Amino acid sequence: MKALVLAEHGGGTLKDSTLATITAATQLGEVTVLVAGQGAEASQAADAAAQVAGVGKVLLADDAAYGQMLAENVAALIVPLMDSHDALLCPATSNGKNIAPRVAALLDVMQVSDVLSIEGERTFTRPIYAGNAIATVESTEAKLVLTVRGTSFAKAEATGGSAPVESLTGAGDAGLSRFVGCEDSASDRPELTSAGVVVSGGRALKDAETFAAIITPLADRLHAAIGASRAAVDAGYIGNDHQVGQTGKIVAPQLYIAVGISGAIQHLAGMKDAHTIIAINKDPDAPIFQVADIGLVADIFTAVPELTSKL
Repeated sequence: MKALVLAEHGGGTLKDSTLATITAATQLGEVTVLVAGQGAEASQAADAAAQVAGVGKVLLADDAAYGQMLAENVAALIVPLMDSHDALLCPATSNGKNIAPRVAALLDVMQVSDVLSIEGERTFTRPIYAGNAIATVESTEAKLVLTVRGTSFAKAEATGGSAPVESLTGAGDAGLSRFVGCEDSASDRPELTSAGVVVSGGRALKDAETFAAIITPLADRLHAAIGASRAAVDAGYIGNDHQVGQTGKIVAPQLYIAVGISGAIQHLAGMKDAHTIIAINKDPDAPIFQVADIGLVADIFTAVPELTSKL
């Protein structure tokens, strides 16, 4: 089987979600990586992809139409490539979830979303019921279109490969959408979905100022990414790019600290695969304690500052 991986990249480097997707693709067969972008950054990303262990070939589509990864343009680029590939694998990120369904529709096939493991050439596991059950599914489609949950696969080694890079010419701008702008929050913290340690706060933190006063110092001490429950985001304590959960980001860090989070199903779906979960909540019956490895029943406004001071 020939697998095509859509690369996500930034600043001339591949994102961790792409390396994890390459690992998944190697379990299917020969791996080709498609790098779509514009200018030097795209070229650097293609060179980086060529060095990844397990990659057989890299296709570089360098065009202004792909500079912002507009789904309509990238999907039109991918569809002709599927004539010579059996499967398309995209990271289950905002871009991947935007592009893959369009490709599936154009190919008239059913997509398999949020793949957790590859059990066979056409057999996969994926979460259902907000992650409370894992379904094993088998696709009978002529072409496979998959989105891959990056936290479920190890990252491919970024060195050790020597794949050739081939230039690719696509159809260019489909004229169906245009890029208006992007408001990106710059931070010195690790990316939430790839951080080894995540400190998350919930609605119990009362307001944005309290959230920052309690969560930020602890995250600073642990060099951690900052997450939040949907309730905290909806209340305006922090931006929605920090939301962890079924409708937010899926994380699987080595350590996850949940502060003032009750543990609604929606939130648990996004973090219960963390290796170690520490929950701090004054309610001993909070559902978060059912998945926590370590639970502390205490007032977060005294316990967390005390914990921070002792680190």
